[in-house]
Amino acid sequence: MFPADEQPAEPPAPRWSGSAAVPPPKPRKRAWGESAEIPPVPAPAPPPAQPEHLTPVDPWAGADTSGWDLPPAAPPPPPSPTRPYPVAPSTRPYSGPPAPPVHSPAPPAPPRPTPPRVAYPPAPPPAAYPGSPPPVAYPVSPPPVSRAPVPTRPAPPPPPPPAPPRQRRATAPPAGPPPGPQAPRGYAPPPARKRRRWPWIMLLMLACCCGCPAYYGVPMASQYPANASLPAEVADLRLRDDDTSKATAKKLEAEVRKAHLLADDTFAGVYSTPAGKRVTVFGGTGFRFTPESDAEDEITRLTGQYSLGEAQVVDTGVRGRHQRCAVGRADGQDVVVCTSVDHGSIATAVFTRLSLDDSATLLGTLREQLVTTDQK
Repeated sequence: MFPADEQPAEPPAPRWSGSAAVPPPKPRKRAWGESAEIPPVPAPAPPPAQPEHLTPVDPWAGADTSGWDLPPAAPPPPPSPTRPYPVAPSTRPYSGPPAPPVHSPAPPAPPRPTPPRVAYPPAPPPAAYPGSPPPVAYPVSPPPVSRAPVPTRPAPPPPPPPAPPRQRRATAPPAGPPPGPQAPRGYAPPPARKRRRWPWIMLLMLACCCGCPAYYGVPMASQYPANASLPAEVADLRLRDDDTSKATAKKLEAEVRKAHLLADDTFAGVYSTPAGKRVTVFGGTGFRFTPESDAEDEITRLTGQYSLGEAQVVDTGVRGRHQRCAVGRADGQDVVVCTSVDHGSIATAVFTRLSLDDSATLLGTLREQLVTTDQK
């Protein structure tokens, strides 16, 4: 508002905005087939009013602004205590060790006494300002839910104390070089020569591979094959040629063939002396791998026929040849039965009116004349 005597000053010229004036648009050319009538051109719109020319307006004019200082609001009341939810009983879905007991929750603490409230005078209602928004109602948070305490696992046992460090034994210092002439400085001593032991090992292997077969193979090769023939005279013994002696010889030869099926040849004969001593010999030829057990089997076979006693071992002095002798009875008189077995033949004789030692010696003499080998 200006006084009546004062006239409003002329508005100042608009400030330069820095942009050039826009020329009016050129008339638009008529398109092909368009009417020749030109429509009236509308008048240009007036330029908008600039804010620099408007009068400022106070939005708080005429409003009472003396009640802006408001009293402090009263504190909200404390929340009421809530009861905890009941704890469901624990279930055991598997057959295992029982779970640790669940501790029941502690009873809620009693509410604290609230201090007395101070009565403040009622505050005047706030003035209704123009355009003030209505109060907004905010949601209230729900009361806290009490949960059952989670059972805690027992603490692991403390680790064992560390073992004390082991004390190293005091080792003796390395021995120095032996006394004697040493190599000059800068030259390495000659390496010690190692002894070769392979010749001795090779000789031992050759002895084991060749000695064992030779030890057992030489007697076999020297005693097999063998041939048997009955001589007419052996020392003071004469071969009997009567029918009774021939029948006895054939019977003994058949028994030998039956007892030794793998024999190459069999023989049997009856000898006698002018003094009345009688010697019946029988046996066979063929390869035998175990002559010692064959000699024991032959004595066992003849035990029932001649009522033999305990057999005695007789040393023959020949490697691979084994001899056994035993005393028995035949036709009411004492007899001595001896058998001699090697890798190529078996010879058995029944002696009368002779001792065991004499019978064993005479069987060796008979064997030398009866059995012969190809090496002889």
